[in-house]
Amino acid sequence: MKPWSAPTILLAAAALAAAAPSAFADSSGKWRNSQETYDKVCAYCHEANVGPVLTGRKLPPEYIRAIVRSGNRAMPAFRPTEIDDEILAGVAKLISTSAAK
Repeated sequence: MKPWSAPTILLAAAALAAAAPSAFADSSGKWRNSQETYDKVCAYCHEANVGPVLTGRKLPPEYIRAIVRSGNRAMPAFRPTEIDDEILAGVAKLISTSAAK
Protein backbone atom coordinates (compact mmCIF):
# COMPACT_ATOMS: atom_id res chain seq x y z
CA MET A 1 0.00 0.00 0.00
CA LYS A 2 1.32 3.44 -0.93
CA PRO A 3 2.03 5.69 2.10
CA TRP A 4 -0.20 8.72 2.53
CA SER A 5 1.35 12.13 1.98
CA ALA A 6 1.25 14.71 4.77
CA PRO A 7 -1.23 16.96 2.91
CA THR A 8 -3.55 13.99 2.33
CA ILE A 9 -3.42 13.02 6.00
CA LEU A 10 -4.08 16.58 7.12
CA LEU A 11 -6.96 16.91 4.67
CA ALA A 12 -8.50 13.66 5.94
CA ALA A 13 -8.12 14.79 9.57
CA ALA A 14 -9.73 18.14 8.77
CA ALA A 15 -12.60 16.42 6.98
CA LEU A 16 -13.16 14.11 9.94
CA ALA A 17 -13.07 16.97 12.42
CA ALA A 18 -15.57 18.91 10.32
CA ALA A 19 -17.86 15.93 9.74
CA ALA A 20 -17.95 14.52 13.27
CA PRO A 21 -20.09 17.25 14.88
CA SER A 22 -22.63 17.06 12.07
CA ALA A 23 -22.89 13.28 12.42
CA PHE A 24 -24.57 13.48 15.84
CA ALA A 25 -27.55 11.22 16.31
CA ASP A 26 -29.88 13.96 17.49
CA SER A 27 -30.11 17.71 17.95
CA SER A 28 -28.80 17.52 21.53
CA GLY A 29 -25.42 16.35 20.23
CA LYS A 30 -25.59 13.02 22.06
CA TRP A 31 -24.74 9.66 20.58
CA ARG A 32 -27.26 6.85 21.09
CA ASN A 33 -24.63 4.20 21.80
CA SER A 34 -21.02 3.15 21.29
CA GLN A 35 -21.65 1.18 18.10
CA GLU A 36 -23.25 4.21 16.45
CA THR A 37 -20.30 6.34 17.50
CA TYR A 38 -17.81 3.86 16.07
CA ASP A 39 -19.81 3.57 12.84
CA LYS A 40 -20.21 7.33 12.31
CA VAL A 41 -16.89 8.63 13.65
CA CYS A 42 -14.17 5.97 13.92
CA ALA A 43 -15.11 3.93 10.84
CA TYR A 44 -15.01 7.10 8.73
CA CYS A 45 -11.21 6.71 8.64
CA HIS A 46 -10.40 3.38 10.26
CA GLU A 47 -12.64 1.35 7.94
CA ALA A 48 -11.65 3.33 4.83
CA ASN A 49 -7.87 2.71 4.80
CA VAL A 50 -7.13 6.25 5.99
CA GLY A 51 -6.29 5.34 9.59
CA PRO A 52 -4.93 1.99 10.81
CA VAL A 53 -7.26 -0.97 11.23
CA LEU A 54 -8.48 -1.12 14.84
CA THR A 55 -10.52 -4.30 14.93
CA GLY A 56 -8.99 -7.59 15.99
CA ARG A 57 -5.89 -6.02 17.53
CA LYS A 58 -6.85 -6.40 21.20
CA LEU A 59 -5.81 -2.80 21.92
CA PRO A 60 -6.15 -1.94 25.64
CA PRO A 61 -9.21 0.25 26.35
CA GLU A 62 -7.02 2.70 28.29
CA TYR A 63 -4.81 3.18 25.24
CA ILE A 64 -7.80 3.76 22.97
CA ARG A 65 -9.28 6.36 25.35
CA ALA A 66 -5.93 8.16 25.62
CA ILE A 67 -5.49 8.34 21.83
CA VAL A 68 -9.07 9.55 21.30
CA ARG A 69 -8.67 12.32 23.88
CA SER A 70 -5.13 13.38 22.90
CA GLY A 71 -5.05 12.62 19.20
CA ASN A 72 -2.09 11.03 17.48
CA ARG A 73 -0.41 12.22 14.29
CA ALA A 74 -3.21 12.75 11.75
CA MET A 75 -5.95 11.68 14.15
CA PRO A 76 -7.62 14.65 15.82
CA ALA A 77 -8.34 14.72 19.54
CA PHE A 78 -12.01 14.44 20.52
CA ARG A 79 -13.21 16.49 23.50
CA PRO A 80 -15.75 15.19 26.02
CA THR A 81 -18.27 17.57 24.44
CA GLU A 82 -17.88 15.63 21.17
CA ILE A 83 -17.72 12.09 22.58
CA ASP A 84 -18.60 11.84 26.26
CA ASP A 85 -16.67 9.61 28.68
CA GLU A 86 -19.41 6.97 28.92
CA ILE A 87 -19.69 6.54 25.14
CA LEU A 88 -15.89 6.61 24.78
CA ALA A 89 -15.53 3.83 27.35
CA GLY A 90 -18.03 1.77 25.33
CA VAL A 91 -16.20 2.47 22.06
CA ALA A 92 -12.89 1.47 23.66
CA LYS A 93 -14.41 -1.80 24.92
CA LEU A 94 -16.02 -2.45 21.53
CA ILE A 95 -12.70 -1.99 19.72
CA SER A 96 -10.59 -3.90 22.27
CA THR A 97 -12.87 -6.95 22.13
CA SER A 98 -13.64 -6.89 18.40
CA ALA A 99 -12.72 -9.65 16.02
CA ALA A 100 -10.63 -9.00 12.93
CA LYS A 101 -12.67 -8.22 9.82
